[in-house]
Amino acid sequence: MVKKVFTYLLPVLFFGSAFYGTAQQEEERDGNTPKVEARLSADSLMIGDQFTLDIEVEKDLTQVIDFPTFFEEDGSIGKIGDHVEVLAEFPIDTLSRDGRSVTIRKRYLFTAFEAGNYNIGQFPALYLDKNIVDTLYTRDSIRFFMDTFLIDTLTMTIHDIKEPMKAPVLVREWLGYFLMFFLGVQLLLAIAYILYRKFRKPDTTARKPRRPSEPPHVTAIRELEKLQSEKLWQNQRHKMYYTRLTDIVREYIEGRYGVNAMEMTSDEIIQAMKEIHIPARSHEQIQRLLSTADYVKFAKYVPDVEDNEMSWSDAYYFVEETKYLAADPSAAAENGKEEKA
Repeated sequence: MVKKVFTYLLPVLFFGSAFYGTAQQEEERDGNTPKVEARLSADSLMIGDQFTLDIEVEKDLTQVIDFPTFFEEDGSIGKIGDHVEVLAEFPIDTLSRDGRSVTIRKRYLFTAFEAGNYNIGQFPALYLDKNIVDTLYTRDSIRFFMDTFLIDTLTMTIHDIKEPMKAPVLVREWLGYFLMFFLGVQLLLAIAYILYRKFRKPDTTARKPRRPSEPPHVTAIRELEKLQSEKLWQNQRHKMYYTRLTDIVREYIEGRYGVNAMEMTSDEIIQAMKEIHIPARSHEQIQRLLSTADYVKFAKYVPDVEDNEMSWSDAYYFVEETKYLAADPSAAAENGKEEKA
């Protein structure tokens, strides 16, 4: 409330200080009246220089002193007169204390951009003590001089405005853009691949089968026996075991039926096998084998001994029950087309 009243009275106090300040200081006062002094950090400056004004008050411990504020509620820079700008107001500091006597200080930061002699008068401070409300002033008026730079118009040469300096192009300035472009391309490629895998139709049409030097089931049985002798799952290499096992079966399906099984997912292979006339037991075997392999390879499932042996048996009997025996090995692939028809 005190500060709000003081803000409204501030213009009146400054203009009235020139007429009433001196008379007030000469007037005989009680010895308990606070003493107000002002100190400038410099009284001769160049335009635009910043300087501080310290207002020091020596008072009794129970007396209340408040100082003027120059800033508006919106935070805009305050002014004293037309040219002196108040850049900052600092909190009140306690400089010393001796018994009941306390010396406090209020600091302001000023500047001006017009040359000339300035007299902002005696600085006010609001004084409250019991039932007394009064305004105190510094003894002397606050004066300072702002000088400007001298320009010799006779010898000075006026030049054109310099062009902007050309800065070299640094690699690190563009490195971030290259990285973002690279990552963006990788992200688009990944999205395109995911969409392709999701929406493409399985290639269930019979391709022109390869003509192996031996029937597909002979190759598959030999590879299955070789895999069993390597004892991969016995050495806890389950993922490699099921990868090899399913690759053997996929190559067999591709050689036996001409289905592009090596490029298909497990679900696509099962769907393709439904369109081929194979025994129901064989269909269950291939479905169980591929399902267990997916759990091991992608879900970190650790199969037990029974699962591992069952998966090998499913692969073996699937090959045995679907193999085609012919005098001409190439006839096996041709028979696959007939079975589809």
